[in-house]
Amino acid sequence: MRYKLLGNSGLRVSELCLGTMAFGEDWGWGGSREECGRVVDAFAQAGGNFIDTADKYTDGTAERYVGELIAPERDRWVLATKYTLSRDPSDPNGAGNHRKSLVHALDASLKRLNTDYVDVLWVHIWDFLTPIEEVMRALDDQVRAGKVLYLGISDTPGWIIARANTIASQHGWTPFVAVQAQYSLVERTVERELAPMAQALDLALLAWSPLGMGVLTGKYDTHAAQPSDDARLSRADTNGAALLTERNFGIARVVREVATELDASPAQVALAWLRSRPGVVLPIVGARKESQIRDNLGALEIELSTEQLDRLHAVSAIDLGFPQAFIDGVRRTPFVLGDAHDRIDDHRAERSGLPFESSVAPTGDEAEAVR
Repeated sequence: MRYKLLGNSGLRVSELCLGTMAFGEDWGWGGSREECGRVVDAFAQAGGNFIDTADKYTDGTAERYVGELIAPERDRWVLATKYTLSRDPSDPNGAGNHRKSLVHALDASLKRLNTDYVDVLWVHIWDFLTPIEEVMRALDDQVRAGKVLYLGISDTPGWIIARANTIASQHGWTPFVAVQAQYSLVERTVERELAPMAQALDLALLAWSPLGMGVLTGKYDTHAAQPSDDARLSRADTNGAALLTERNFGIARVVREVATELDASPAQVALAWLRSRPGVVLPIVGARKESQIRDNLGALEIELSTEQLDRLHAVSAIDLGFPQAFIDGVRRTPFVLGDAHDRIDDHRAERSGLPFESSVAPTGDEAEAVR
C-alpha cells in the first residue's frame, strides 16, 4: 500500500479507501458485524488507513460498526463520514446542506462513531437550496470547533465546487480538499468536468462504485438476471440509464480478457485502470465479505501495459461533449496558436485537465467554424 496526499492538504491517506455502505444487514444485502470486522482487519493489514462511511448507510448501523471496529486504533485511521441525506422524512429541516442539518447530523454521527472528531466530513449531495456561503461558513465553524479536520464534497457539479472553494479562499474559510463522484470504466462522464477540475484545483478524486455496481466483476452478462432482480442495480445508475447495456457488457468482456492475460480478477483490472488515471484518483472499495476485500486489494499488484490501457480506453471512451471535444480538435492548430503551434511546450498541461481528451474530435469543417 502506498499513500497519497489528500488533495491540497498534508493528510496522508491509503491509495485505496474502504467504503462501508454494505456494513450492516438493515437493507437486506450487507455484511454482519463479524464479517465487517474481518473486512476491516484485512484492509488494515494491507496498510489501509482511509475508511469512508455516512450517516445514512444502513440507517446508522454502518457508522456504529465503524466506530466499534476502529476504536482500538482510532487515531491511526483517517475516518470520513457524510451529512445531507434525510434523517427524518417528516421534518423539512431533517435533511439538506444547511447549518441546522449539518449541526444535528454531525453530532449524531459523532455519537454513533463514538469519537469526538472526524478526519473528513463530506457534503453528501448538493441540495440546490442552501446558499454556498452558508454551507462553507457552517462547515468552517465545525472545523474551528475541532469536530472536523478536513472537508470534502460529493455528487455536486464542478462549477459549484470551484465557486465554493473560491468563496472559502476569499473569506479565509476551510476549503474542500477532495471530491467524490461515480467513476469507473462504465461511467466515465466524470471526465467531462469534474475530473479535470479536481486535477486543476488539486483536489483528490474518490471514485465510488469503481466496479460499476458489479458489472465489471463479470457478475452480470447478457444472459444474467435483469436489474429488477438485484436490489442495488434495480435503482439504475445516477445518470438514469440501466447499467446492464450492450456497451457495458462489451467493456466487461475486454476487462475479462485483460484479467486473463494478467492472471488477475476482473475487479483487480478495473481498479488498476482507475489508479492509472491522471491526478490523485482513489477508488473506494466496498465489500460485504472478507474474500471481496482481499480480491480488491490484489489490484495493488497489477500493472497494466500501455497496450492494455489503450484497449480499455478504446472500448470505454466517451464523447466529452462541448466545449472540451471542440477545444481538443482546434487548440493545437495554426488557426488558434499560429505557426508555432507544434513547438510550444506546456509544463502546466497535466494540471489543466488536458489529458482527459475526447474520443470524438471536431471535423475540419467544425474546426474552421471557430472563426
